[in-house]
Amino acid sequence: MARYRASSSRWSLVAATTVSALLSACGGVTESSDLSPAAAEGRAIMRSKGCASCHGSDGGGGVGPALFDVIGSTVPLADGTSVTADRDYLVESITEPSAKIVEGYTLPMPKTDLSSEEIDAIIAYIEVLSPPTTATVAG
Repeated sequence: MARYRASSSRWSLVAATTVSALLSACGGVTESSDLSPAAAEGRAIMRSKGCASCHGSDGGGGVGPALFDVIGSTVPLADGTSVTADRDYLVESITEPSAKIVEGYTLPMPKTDLSSEEIDAIIAYIEVLSPPTTATVAG
């Protein structure tokens, strides 16, 4: 019986390690200590205001577009055009969500009542989710 428990504990450890490795490999920022204070605030705002419900708890997407690697990328829009995801695009997408709909996403994002400081914090978090070569959005 004791041998079974040891084996079971070992499998639990292997499973937990595997899940942790898979989550890390997905590019998610999992520790608040990995974030600047502004980015940590942005992630907290996204979670508390409901943004994470669609964009994923760590920006990985879902019903709404993923936020990984978005800054500096070309975003295809539902109307057949595209836009570069810069600071202006992000601010517009947050404040006027129906202005530019990302191709493939039909569920409208609700309009929010975020302050400019909250928007800045969210953008700081999105910057962390982008690669180092394009992670700074001029403001």
